[in-house]
Amino acid sequence: MDAAAVAAGDGQVPAQPHSRVELEIGGMTCASCANRIEKKLNRLEGVSASVNYATEKAVVSAPAGMAADVLIAEVEKTGYTAALPQPAASTIDPPEDRELTSLRQRLIGAVVLSVPVIALAMIPALQFTYWQWLSLALAAPVVVWAAWPFHRAAWINLRHGAATMDTLISIGVSAAFLWSLYALFLGDAGMPGMTHPFEWTVQRSDGAGNIYLEVAAGVTMFVLAGRYFEVRSKRRAGAALRALLELGAKDVAVVRDGVEGRIPISALRVGDQFVVRPGEKIATDGVVASGTSAVDASMVTGESVPVEVGVGDDVVGATVNAGGRLLVRATRVGNDTQLAQMARLVEEAQSGKADVQRLADRISGVFVPVVLVISLGTLGAWVLLGNPASAAVTAAVAVLIIACPCALGLATPTALLVGTGRGAQLGILIKGPEVLESTRTVDTIVLDKTGTVTTGRMTLVDVVTAAGTDRAELLRLAGALEDSSEHPIGRAIALAATREIGALPDVESFQATAGVGVSGVVESHAVVVGRESLLADWAIHPDADLVAAKDRAEAEGSSAVLVAWDGRARGVLVVADRVKATSREAVAQFRQLGLHPVLLTGDNETVARRIAAEVGIDRVIAGVLPHEKVSVVRELQAEGRVVAMVGDGVNDAAALAQADLGLAMGTGTDAAIEASDITLVRGDLRSAGDAIRLSRRTFGTIRVNLFWAFAYNVAAIPLAALGLLNPMIAGAAMAFSSVFVVGNSLRLRRFRSLSTGTPDRARAGSRTGSSQEPAVNSDAKELS
Repeated sequence: MDAAAVAAGDGQVPAQPHSRVELEIGGMTCASCANRIEKKLNRLEGVSASVNYATEKAVVSAPAGMAADVLIAEVEKTGYTAALPQPAASTIDPPEDRELTSLRQRLIGAVVLSVPVIALAMIPALQFTYWQWLSLALAAPVVVWAAWPFHRAAWINLRHGAATMDTLISIGVSAAFLWSLYALFLGDAGMPGMTHPFEWTVQRSDGAGNIYLEVAAGVTMFVLAGRYFEVRSKRRAGAALRALLELGAKDVAVVRDGVEGRIPISALRVGDQFVVRPGEKIATDGVVASGTSAVDASMVTGESVPVEVGVGDDVVGATVNAGGRLLVRATRVGNDTQLAQMARLVEEAQSGKADVQRLADRISGVFVPVVLVISLGTLGAWVLLGNPASAAVTAAVAVLIIACPCALGLATPTALLVGTGRGAQLGILIKGPEVLESTRTVDTIVLDKTGTVTTGRMTLVDVVTAAGTDRAELLRLAGALEDSSEHPIGRAIALAATREIGALPDVESFQATAGVGVSGVVESHAVVVGRESLLADWAIHPDADLVAAKDRAEAEGSSAVLVAWDGRARGVLVVADRVKATSREAVAQFRQLGLHPVLLTGDNETVARRIAAEVGIDRVIAGVLPHEKVSVVRELQAEGRVVAMVGDGVNDAAALAQADLGLAMGTGTDAAIEASDITLVRGDLRSAGDAIRLSRRTFGTIRVNLFWAFAYNVAAIPLAALGLLNPMIAGAAMAFSSVFVVGNSLRLRRFRSLSTGTPDRARAGSRTGSSQEPAVNSDAKELS
């Protein structure tokens, strides 16, 4: 396959021998649906397809002569929908999701109607004279309307000879409801005064006096809840791309024929010159034609220190002009920009993830067909043994009812809801059940530096004074001068001076020399703050001690400026991106969890090594570009490692999507947050350890729930097949199974963060991670 063929990915029919075609798939309800579509497409000659259930997309390598319509038609034959993806620009404001809205409405209706039905069936004291008819009136809309997605999916599967969890849900709900109708209208259950007493006896019964409306309504409600929250989490898959696209400027001040005018960014062409004023985003990739400034590129490159640019220097779209006025000549626009390339990296990393198999679906893959066979076998065996048809039907239906996955339907959503709810209290947002599987085997955690391990903001970290100079006076004069500056280093100095000294004096004759520093008059002193070259212009030469302090700071990767007034150098101010107070403790927690930490940054080697040594990280990978971060993660995965990635910037988004587990700092950009699997609201790195522990605990709870639910069905089905299942014992056992699953899930509410010291809700609302008390060790050894 040639390069042109590989590059073709816009969904149009290509002219090359093979090309990549992407399809958006609709109607999938479980991982087995994705497998069925994939097998169907792969049967076409020359086609290689991969269908991702989590992202609801199919990536197809198809021959040139095959139209996209052929692929779409093949998917539709399988019972699902397919369409070419919409242009990226049209996804910025997506329409309301009809499927999600429909599920939400059905779930609300099911809850309102099902709760009274369950209460009436399980509490004899509530069973008034005609209670069973009220239950029928309440349960009928739940079974017919709320459960319609399951009935529809079961019918589609039936037409194609397949069975999934939807099949068992639909058959079980329908069997319980239809048998209840039989018992009400043709049996004894409709008689006035009928009750469901609790009788702990096992005896044969024709079933004509019992109804199962609570089973039909309850199963529908619980499974709908799980389906709704699953679909809602999956719908966020495309949000990373939208967040990236929204980072760019929406319009630009272009200069054509000597006249400046604002135009939409889409109208900008290669070669156009445009103006970027202080504080504005650079509209697209280009080269500086005139002017000098400091550009904050941390959102894209991860470089913590603003980059000084001048004529001839390259600049990247979506970065921020933090200093003077620039005139930039556009070199790349539209889909060719670095921002657009990063968007494609995120999309490719997401679509390249392995298919997620939910445990309940894997169990149902074997469990559903077996239950159907047992039910039919029970019916045939009873008839062949000469039993009445009503008894045979009763036993067969009892198998379906007892096998109806009430506890299976509860197992995943209840644990997920309690676990994610507890996580939200601790400032940890888990996006969906597929995230939990990744946490089991994670053994390597890759940490971005800027904004993750460090604060991501320039901070005054050291003040060196010359002999006879007062620190307070140095800060007051330098801070007052820098308070008039727009440069990030100047803002950091001014902020530190304000916090330490208080109100700053006024400045006269302020002058900024781009790229070297500032000067002015403060309290009758002629003050200069900047590089050594600026002081030399004023015939000021710092002594050897100050020069040594400046050189030492710069060797460690910090930024240092000299301060002078009245013709003499008075001190050095050192500015750097400071390590968060909790980062070292967080790295220690990672090691306790069996994770190997790696520092990955776009910053230079010197800075990275200093930060790594400060927090206790041995392995450092520095000076990497955004696409290289993805490559690093892939290389670690190729070594057999299961990789978690923690980051906060746009430059981390693609790597977060590529990692087996992506964790984004909530103090970071929307693009990073949306590309991740877990969001850490507080911006405290210790939350990453808590997130992995909570995810492992939640996943372990789901496994226990599924085992109990499955074991309950296995134990109860033989009793039902032998006709020995008393309906009330079955109802009580099913209720106990569900109560056990819910109770086991509620244990997650006792999960505690290791970074204690403030109440949970206070910690969740804090973004500073300021607590410095020792961590509680009660859960230190917990891995699941």
